[in-house]
Amino acid sequence: MATPHTFTLLSPADWQDYELLDCGDFEKLERFGRYILARPEPQAVWEKALPEAEWERQAHARYVREKGRQENIVLNAEKGAWQALKNMPEQWQIGYRHAGMQLQFRLALTAFGHIGVFPEQAENWNWIYQTLQQLPIQRPRVLNLFAYTGGASLAAAAAGADVTHLDSIRQTVSWSNQNRELSQLPDIRWVVEDAMKFVRREAKRGNRYHGIIMDPPSYGRGPKGEKWVLEQDLNELVALAGQLLEPANSFLLLNLYSMGLSALVMANLVRQHMGVEHPQMGELYLQAKSGHQLPLGTYLRFIR
Repeated sequence: MATPHTFTLLSPADWQDYELLDCGDFEKLERFGRYILARPEPQAVWEKALPEAEWERQAHARYVREKGRQENIVLNAEKGAWQALKNMPEQWQIGYRHAGMQLQFRLALTAFGHIGVFPEQAENWNWIYQTLQQLPIQRPRVLNLFAYTGGASLAAAAAGADVTHLDSIRQTVSWSNQNRELSQLPDIRWVVEDAMKFVRREAKRGNRYHGIIMDPPSYGRGPKGEKWVLEQDLNELVALAGQLLEPANSFLLLNLYSMGLSALVMANLVRQHMGVEHPQMGELYLQAKSGHQLPLGTYLRFIR
């Protein structure tokens, strides 16, 4: 009989500039620095702990989904608009510190409800930073795919890595570079491309990395309209990552946000394509001040 996997719940702690205040009724109430936002959250199926009047009293802005759409589409489409409740700037900054890592992020109220950071990933940033500092490599090469605004890229750069940051949206990559400049970190290799095209080409060239970080979405489009479907493409992506990852003194971090996909999916893939039998895996969550625990995806990571 196979040895059972270790399954761990991870949540960031001691982040002074971020706090989940409450969640429920498909929304979350969060503090980012001085400003409090109410945003949709499809996994918050329970009732709010705080009364609605308290949400209205605290929030500076609220993101409201478009009306007149089928419910299952509303939860996934991420189309709507911000409703201003109090005066606040269009952009502001927050910081994150852990050990010797000091990161800065520019935040903004985007048309899709995102603001430029996924706070639940802070625990993974810590792990990336600590793992790279412990590798016996002078300047480890790290590849960050589907990298968004670059929290993981910044953590790797802060640890002294040579980082390649890839995302299919040019504006997002520019935002990542602004965060790098704010954090006063060394330059990063920026790539605007379809992730699958890039890793296929890297595999053909025989290029290798000491660390690979992947945050694939459920659905996506490359810069030339290339289609990404998680369930169809994840197997090939992990197989190619297995070719790109150094066989020793290396690490992998894989996050899945798709509701319904088990962490065992990732465990099966890394066992098949990378020969890793017992990775660390589990769920990422945020602990609300009101008491609720908000799940925000599964993760898998290992060092070899």
